[in-house]
Amino acid sequence: MTRLVPRAVERLSGTRGFAVVVDLTLAAAAFIDVAVSIPSWSTIETALALIAVAGLLVRRRLPWVSFALVLPGLVVDSMTIAAPIALYSVAVRTRRIPLLVVAGAVTFGCFLLPDWQLPAMDFLAPALLYALMYAATPIALGALVRTHRELSDRVAELSLARETERARERQDVLRRERVRISREMHDVVSHQVSLVAVQAGALQVSSPDPESRRIAGVIRSLAVRTLDELRQMVGVLRADGARTDSAEPQPTVDDLPRLVRESGLEAELDISLPTDLAPPLQRAVYRTVQEGLTNARKHAPGARVQVTATADTAAIDIVIENDAATERGIHLPSSGTGLLGLRERAELLGGHLDAAARSGGGYRLRVTIPRRDSEH
Repeated sequence: MTRLVPRAVERLSGTRGFAVVVDLTLAAAAFIDVAVSIPSWSTIETALALIAVAGLLVRRRLPWVSFALVLPGLVVDSMTIAAPIALYSVAVRTRRIPLLVVAGAVTFGCFLLPDWQLPAMDFLAPALLYALMYAATPIALGALVRTHRELSDRVAELSLARETERARERQDVLRRERVRISREMHDVVSHQVSLVAVQAGALQVSSPDPESRRIAGVIRSLAVRTLDELRQMVGVLRADGARTDSAEPQPTVDDLPRLVRESGLEAELDISLPTDLAPPLQRAVYRTVQEGLTNARKHAPGARVQVTATADTAAIDIVIENDAATERGIHLPSSGTGLLGLRERAELLGGHLDAAARSGGGYRLRVTIPRRDSEH
């Protein structure tokens, strides 16, 4: 509750109606200040006093004009309210110190020499001190208020920038997570579902039982439809496309024999890799072999596949080669992001990917990655 009151006052003070009320109140106070002396003043003195009071009404929009309108009345006779209000308004809206010094000096002189007469010597020192305080106090107060406003605006800008940065970081986290999910969906789910589709297609062709062939056809149809929907989902998830690697535990090179064995392909595996490879390198090797087997199964059914993974002191070399297809292929939807994902993964690790067709209808996929052992 105690915090709501200052906030309510702050919101009220920023309204136009509040500013009008304050200006009218200050003008009324300045008029009351001179009203008691008007009967003894001349017409010129009265006119200058009224002009000074009216000048306070424009102090927000035209502070220097308001200050100029107040000064003549200050010279004719001391106006203890109007002049410091006008000088305060100037100080609030002016950052140039030389101008403020000039305005303060003019106010000091006009207050010290009413009716262009120097005070008596007995009162000169107190008059000088009083005039100095009269001119310096509004400037100091105005500068303080202006500095407070500037600092408040700066704090508000910093708060907004911080919130914007936090929002951007949240979006980046979400984007990275979306890309991670899309990559894992393609690398894992697509691989498994395409394997189901291939095995179901093979069963549909080779089974002598009509019912088994029908069920196999349904399974293959569902698998193909799932791959198509998966392709669309991966495309949506990768729409914002930020590069990232999964933070989740992933298969290692020890899982490669099982991967090749379950691929349903006539594949030979030749691995000569050290056991101390860093986890990112092991995942890269596994995903490269997985993608190569998936592409061979899709585009070269019945072909022989050769998988080679070797390492020297500088780099790791993974090569997946397949001959031309020997069987009629089954059309499977493709997301088109498999090689893109592999290329991104290789580049993030400082390597590169080469993929090209071989003479005779085969295909060759090669990924080379600089070697980093686990202790590094």
